[in-house]
Amino acid sequence: MAIIVAITAQWIESQNDPGYRFVNFFGYFTIQSNIFVGAVFLVAAAYGLRSRSQPGWLTVAHAATITYIATTGVVYNLLLANGPLGDFNVAWSNNILHRVIPVVAVLQWILFGDRSSIAWKRLWYFLIYPVIWLIVILLRGQDFVPYPFLNVVTIGAGSVTLYCIAITAFVVGMSALVIWVSRLRILRPDSDLPRQERASVSST
Repeated sequence: MAIIVAITAQWIESQNDPGYRFVNFFGYFTIQSNIFVGAVFLVAAAYGLRSRSQPGWLTVAHAATITYIATTGVVYNLLLANGPLGDFNVAWSNNILHRVIPVVAVLQWILFGDRSSIAWKRLWYFLIYPVIWLIVILLRGQDFVPYPFLNVVTIGAGSVTLYCIAITAFVVGMSALVIWVSRLRILRPDSDLPRQERASVSST
């Protein structure tokens, strides 16, 4: 619910910007990663209410969204937080999307063992979305530059390339960390999981 309220508030305010475009607003990695988290949480909750364990595809999707929202939080707070907020940004919405949701989502993944373990061979699945997003943004060029570290005009192609490499490396590392955490059971020991769920460690 917090995600919906925060995105809606920011979307309404953004429409006051003379340069506002619907496709650009929803083109931000921040917006998309938060939408993914909200969608996956809703689906996971639906399975939980029906007392059914998460299927393998949902566990992988859940893990991928944790990687994306963690990337959103880290990149924002390291590279963007000290910059100007902008005339059409909502401060409380900005904090929810860049700070609150990333922390809550990561803690949920770490603390609650409500999923099966993920096989390492699934790691590359996590890279599909961010790589496609980055390619699309770079191909659009100056038509839409969502973040200053992707602006070739202001910082140069070399700097943009280095940022892209660094963020890609971070996503790979975060994906590996998320998969590793999927094998931990902090608040729910592995012995408490259904037998068939424990058996999916190598097949999920």
